[in-house]
Amino acid sequence: MLLPSYKITDNIIFNAEIEWEHAGSGFDDDDKLHGTAEIEQAWIDFLISPYFNVRLPGIDLVPVGYVNLYHEPTLFYSVDRPEIDNGLGNGLIPTTWSAPAMSIWGNIVDNLKYQFQVGASLEDFGSGFDARTEGNTVPEGPYAPGVDGINGLAFAKAPLGDFKQLVNNLGYALRLSYTPSFLPGFGGSTSGYYSPNIEPRGAHGDNGLPLHHTSLSIIDTEFRYRIPTTGFELRGEYAQVIVGSPGNLRANNDGDPSDNVGKTMYGLSGEVAYHVPLGHALGVNWEVVPFYRYTYMNRQTGGFAGSDENLPTGAGQEQFHTMGFALFPGKKLVLKFDYQIILDRQQGGSMSNSVLGAVGWFF
Repeated sequence: MLLPSYKITDNIIFNAEIEWEHAGSGFDDDDKLHGTAEIEQAWIDFLISPYFNVRLPGIDLVPVGYVNLYHEPTLFYSVDRPEIDNGLGNGLIPTTWSAPAMSIWGNIVDNLKYQFQVGASLEDFGSGFDARTEGNTVPEGPYAPGVDGINGLAFAKAPLGDFKQLVNNLGYALRLSYTPSFLPGFGGSTSGYYSPNIEPRGAHGDNGLPLHHTSLSIIDTEFRYRIPTTGFELRGEYAQVIVGSPGNLRANNDGDPSDNVGKTMYGLSGEVAYHVPLGHALGVNWEVVPFYRYTYMNRQTGGFAGSDENLPTGAGQEQFHTMGFALFPGKKLVLKFDYQIILDRQQGGSMSNSVLGAVGWFF
């Protein structure tokens, strides 16, 4: 990751982030799962006052949740990102979710901040650039859904450039973040996202019938609480996705009943950690943080509709038990180890254990 920035004046600042994901270059122009090299952020801030500032159109992270905005490996304790926010791991919130956008931001009062963003909408289209026609519509034949009951919203991000968006509508996001003075050590945020339509131009089912509009909303609230004078830390998150017309989603009309989507998806998690100082060595203060996190997600609730067989299969209903430790030699480097148990409600679905280790850094 490279973070080029330039202070044009004291009040006009350029920032960008160039990132190599998963250690390589993408297989195609719209690579979702393999290595990619991309500009994740590129924008200019006009700093006007503590209460009102303008971020000009550019590529920016969508302000939904904490982890999507602050996802450096030193800021969470597990090897992978927390499950709700791990879009590539079938979470609810896409990872890392950035979009062509502009926003205003600042303080409402002390300890209460806001960001309101207008940007490119999510799209119910999960295939690559090569599947988009020259007229920027979906192909005549089959195509992958952007929203589905197995992968959540992982494939619904709009492309970042080349005017390849398939949806004319904009998406709107509002995030409030708070650090109340009466509760030292506590930080939280509440976010909302709304798109009036995520169905791309030319959307259709496998039966050839056109798919009409559907809105999509996301609500997310989370907190982090480091209990003063102790080593204990608590974290929690709840996220819900609300589909306006699930009968118009591609997943409910693609001939595959295992990925159907109901009226909502939701996830909740709770985490407890304990900070243990280990002393000073090699020029830095060392700390180890053992942790445990429980997460439950349901990406196939009721309200199924569409041309597919519309019975819940249990797919997308998962429990995660994640435990391990993060070892910090200073604040910019972390060595991680965790053990995770996944329980899947789908018949014959994943009931697997995994052991992961990693080294993360941010400077």
